[in-house]
Amino acid sequence: MAMIVPRRHRSLFDDLMSDPFDSFFSGMPAPQATPTLMRTDIKETEDGFEIILDLPGFNKENVAAELKEGVLKVTAKTSTEEEKTEGTYLRRERFTGQCSRQFYVGEDIEEADIKAKFDNGTLQIFVPKKVEQPKLEEPRSIAIEG
Repeated sequence: MAMIVPRRHRSLFDDLMSDPFDSFFSGMPAPQATPTLMRTDIKETEDGFEIILDLPGFNKENVAAELKEGVLKVTAKTSTEEEKTEGTYLRRERFTGQCSRQFYVGEDIEEADIKAKFDNGTLQIFVPKKVEQPKLEEPRSIAIEG
């Protein structure tokens, strides 16, 4: 049986490493940064696959996609330049760094087949389905005795 422990009000002196703004949110901790960057949806269509990646805060110039041995790799990087501002940040939740995702799309897909578009922090990539060409059956001779 679980016990419910009443939450006591925090004092500024409880924990020197605590966030002073937690008290502004009724004792609840402030939301943490999303642990997973590049949230992705993959949708299958009749003609292929649409990969939709959320990249808020990234510029098109800092987003790259490459295809190697059937693996599509999307990389995005961002940095914040040191800006001269008055005061000291108490919390910075903006991501700085590089992240990437990889998707196996098949070794028969070529770079020219893939279409990509970046708009409003969303990268949309279309990977067509390769239609397998029917193999022509080679005629086989049957030996006739006699």
